[in-house]
Amino acid sequence: MNVKVASTMLALWSLGAIAAAQVPDALLPPANQVPPALIPPPTNLLSHVLAAKEAGPAWEELTASSGRPEPPAAWQTKEPTEKEQTAFFLPYVLALMDKSKDFYTRFPKDPHAGDARKQEFDITGVAVMSLGATNQQARLDAEEKALLADPALSEEDRFGIREGDIERAAKAKESVSEAAALAEFEKGIRLLQKEFPKRPEILKMLLEIADNFDPAKARGVFQEITNSPVASAETKESAAGELKKLDAVGKPVDLRFTALDGREVDLSKMKGKAVLIDFWATWCGPCVEEMPEVKAAYDQFHAKGFEIVGVSLDSEKDSLKEFVSSHKMEWPQYFDGLKWDNKFARQFGIESIPAMWLVDKKGNLSDINARADLSGKIQKLLAE
Repeated sequence: MNVKVASTMLALWSLGAIAAAQVPDALLPPANQVPPALIPPPTNLLSHVLAAKEAGPAWEELTASSGRPEPPAAWQTKEPTEKEQTAFFLPYVLALMDKSKDFYTRFPKDPHAGDARKQEFDITGVAVMSLGATNQQARLDAEEKALLADPALSEEDRFGIREGDIERAAKAKESVSEAAALAEFEKGIRLLQKEFPKRPEILKMLLEIADNFDPAKARGVFQEITNSPVASAETKESAAGELKKLDAVGKPVDLRFTALDGREVDLSKMKGKAVLIDFWATWCGPCVEEMPEVKAAYDQFHAKGFEIVGVSLDSEKDSLKEFVSSHKMEWPQYFDGLKWDNKFARQFGIESIPAMWLVDKKGNLSDINARADLSGKIQKLLAE
């Protein structure tokens, strides 16, 4: 199942869990002691209004409506298309949006009215962002405006809403280019930083995108994080590690090992060639997705003096061997079975994969973000 639908279903499950948490079973009287008028009617997940007439049963009905709809049985044997998934889930999402609004509109003074309003906003975001219902954007904007105008809204919720804003704004720029989306996201983070100067999450967000900046700008961001009294200890440690990697640029890389296939690898003996160090694993989805591009680069430039050295963070040797063989990956692989405790991952401060480094013909580290325009960077190094 693809990421889009998986995220949608998770959103539906989460909302159901949040709503259900408001009425613990232990606090409810036994069913045979509940007056018939207070028993919620059977729930129709596709209904846009709540059948219950009283606040208590209406909240229970809304809680039940927040449950995950059962996907068609046919999906068990044949993966549905994105269009089929959207067509199935969207009616349920739209119905839940309207039922949430129905609750807080009819019972504005109920203690759960604020929860219902927040749920409407969250699920409308699912409709717009995950299911492509762009015709609901105006509704999402109106819901957000109403929520932000509520003085009782917690800072946590206010921050979550504004964080969603910048994510949507960045996503809207993806159709222009990745660079435009990144610039929009960075702009949003800085605005968020002014609104919530004491939120450590903002520094973590900056850390996560800094790898996409040029080295000088990235260094400035990493230094900002390490010097910040707001950043968490973990974020500061990561930023310090990134600074260490930047300091390694322009210097020789000490990388020597016996490869999975028995070959002896010593980067210091590969001068005169452009070398890609690829930190990856077969269990890493993005690594596997990018492997065809890596292999294409090897096939295109190997005869011109380009080499690849793989550093695998796998734990199963046989699985790695099978993958390398089936994908015709001719370059050597380092393997010690330790996953994130991999010798070279720890030595070079690798905290996420795929990570690709380029070494120039002199044996010096040239680039620690080679994933961006890999082919162009290889050609440039070979031309030096």
